[in-house]
Amino acid sequence: MRKTSLLDPKAEALVVKYMPPDRALAEMADTLAALADPGRLRIVSALSVSEMCVGDMSALLGVNQTTLSHQLRMLRSAGVVRCRRQGKVSFYSLSGPDVPELMLLATRLCGRREE
Repeated sequence: MRKTSLLDPKAEALVVKYMPPDRALAEMADTLAALADPGRLRIVSALSVSEMCVGDMSALLGVNQTTLSHQLRMLRSAGVVRCRRQGKVSFYSLSGPDVPELMLLATRLCGRREE
């Protein structure tokens, strides 16, 4: 049974077919929420160049280590970054190649807004 009155039936069927499940949409929203902060985006941008320890990242970004650790924890729980320990030092990196691609897409979308 159709739910819309003006939308083409084929378009309606495609919307229904390709709509992600609610759980996937919630996970996407959580990931995007984790990235919805300029400070966290700076961290992601820095990590898209190189893996870094908290001390180096703190010095490079001009953020105190406590604040940085809190932001990294949020990004880690959202699956955006991962951590590996080497002795007493924690090194952070992006969780995969999709994160820089998402950053590039966001940059392109922001550029379109300025047109």
